[in-house]
Amino acid sequence: MMILKCLCPLVVAYLVGAIPFGLLIGLYNGVDIRKVGSGNIGATNVTRCCSPLLGKLCFGCDFLKGFLPTQITLLFFADCPLVVLGAAACTVLGHMFPCYLKFKGGKGVSTAGGAMLAIAPIAVLTAGILWVVFFLLTRYVSVASIIAALAIVAVVWAGRLGDLPFFSATAKSLPTVIFCTVLGVLAIVRHKDNIVRLIHGTENRFERKK
Repeated sequence: MMILKCLCPLVVAYLVGAIPFGLLIGLYNGVDIRKVGSGNIGATNVTRCCSPLLGKLCFGCDFLKGFLPTQITLLFFADCPLVVLGAAACTVLGHMFPCYLKFKGGKGVSTAGGAMLAIAPIAVLTAGILWVVFFLLTRYVSVASIIAALAIVAVVWAGRLGDLPFFSATAKSLPTVIFCTVLGVLAIVRHKDNIVRLIHGTENRFERKK
């Protein structure tokens, strides 16, 4: 019975994380974003192929589908950090490998950010600031996302190793640090195609409006 109780939030988290908001937003506006642009179902491709407003809507939905299942699980399983981390992982895995789309999903950066906001808010806020800074400097979403992923890993390790007082016990726990590290590395690996295009100078960038 206890095993079933712990498995339920994980299954729900995966099913919520697997909702392809980018695809649904695109289809509602007459665009199958899997067939245009980069073919990715994330906010960047929605922005490029639909509109900036719809891209922001997609980002918000993907972010919340990571945050809400994790936060709700945290409320009910505060004394079981592994269940909370499991729910967070399942939301991200759902986005990356959605059962609704034959397990072909997005890169998971925004969903991972939402999940980790519930667990390690300081790390996510730091990463968010760096994302904005590097996007404005380079105009590459991929560069900003990779920097943000690295920042989350660095900050959670700093919080644990430095025993920083403004980090919660959950944020400083070894399972959380390992979890954030794995997610950060996974997010970077999912950007391998972008990294190749950056090296060859063929990566798409958002040009500044004149």
